[in-house]
Amino acid sequence: MNEWQGGIKLKYPRAKIVRALAGFFGDDDRRIEHALRVLHHADNLMSQRDDCDPDIVVAVALLHDVGIKPSEEKLGHNNGRTQEEYGPPVARELLESLGFPPEKIGVVEDIIGNHHSKSRFDYPELELLKEADRIVNRDEKV
Repeated sequence: MNEWQGGIKLKYPRAKIVRALAGFFGDDDRRIEHALRVLHHADNLMSQRDDCDPDIVVAVALLHDVGIKPSEEKLGHNNGRTQEEYGPPVARELLESLGFPPEKIGVVEDIIGNHHSKSRFDYPELELLKEADRIVNRDEKV
């Protein structure tokens, strides 16, 4: 994974996103475990292709479901549409706090805002996220 933060090398950027995710979800171990499993499958899928930005893949794999929490807090429920609505601003805030590259945050927001719907964007990272999430969701239903 590339290291970033205004030209300053940042150690362990993946761990920093994991820590931000865990801080955001608190004791919701199920959501954290889901994100980590999606990241695992995204990493495996990414190793088979060369058209994905690793920073974006890691960010969307870990943060794709952050819209669940504000949706449940504001509406009392969540679904794919509400996750897509509430997730991007949360992801932006978390990533900005880490110094994630600003030029990549918009792509992350687009992907998180479209990971349950018919693809509106042609990002290879979106396709990869959808596949990794499908694998994990299928396994979780067993």
